[in-house]
Amino acid sequence: MSQRFARARRKEALLAYAFLFPSFLFLATFTYWPIIRSFWFSLHDVVLGDPEIFWMGAENYMRVLDDALFWKVLANTAFYTLTTIPISILAALLLAVALDRKLRGMAIYRSAFFYPVMIPSVAAGMVWVFLYAPGYGPINAALGAIGLPHLDWLYDSDLALSAIVIMSAWKYSGYFMLILLAALKLVPSDLYEAARLDGVSGVQRLLHITIPLISPTLYFVVVIGILHSYQVFDYVYVMTQGGPADSTNVLTYYIYQNGFQYQDIGYASTVANTLLVFMLGLIGLVALTLGRRVHYLGEK
Repeated sequence: MSQRFARARRKEALLAYAFLFPSFLFLATFTYWPIIRSFWFSLHDVVLGDPEIFWMGAENYMRVLDDALFWKVLANTAFYTLTTIPISILAALLLAVALDRKLRGMAIYRSAFFYPVMIPSVAAGMVWVFLYAPGYGPINAALGAIGLPHLDWLYDSDLALSAIVIMSAWKYSGYFMLILLAALKLVPSDLYEAARLDGVSGVQRLLHITIPLISPTLYFVVVIGILHSYQVFDYVYVMTQGGPADSTNVLTYYIYQNGFQYQDIGYASTVANTLLVFMLGLIGLVALTLGRRVHYLGEK
């Protein structure tokens, strides 16, 4: 009997590995191998299209430390991350709470706020280039209508990155809203009824009931937001090309510049590895801080 059971377990394990093998193969081919290859390139002088490569050791990493433009790009990326994520999640949370009602036509409003997510990134970037246009853009027209001066949104080094942050928050808020809406459905309605009977205000219910009970989802959304923010490329490429004066240049675009415009694959790989380290460090910091404040239903 035990041998029959052992054979059944082996067959079950082999079947499980057979189903998992395509995923493992995909990850190994398109995730793990590129990471290993990128690290190997970062230790060499590699020029795009040149078959000859030369060992450099840690020189590319020392070059990163001495590269003033790299630190400016890193600061831009940090600013983009630390502004886009809070704005997007706050807007998504308020929208989710407002749309978590059983009213006629509510599905239309939910679809309307989710619609920006479905717009291709390049198309969305082109739309916002038109909206930000200094001479005829609708945003400047609205500012002029209320007596405010026109702004050179994408041509002012002090405003360009903030303009991309606004556009990104508009794009991501609907995606985060949908996730938070699903989480709100799991919050027991009895808690809200009891709070209303006790005279608890709407803001207090949001702070002391809603947010603690959906904290696992909020934590997930923060991590996803970090991953999205460190991968931003298409908006910068379409809207500003990293300008003016590298004020909107971010790490992913800087990698593209070094790898494909300057054809320096070795240094581009070094910057990519540095980006990976910073991203993992930030996610680890979030896990050590916000992760400990997560409240799961059913926990004592």
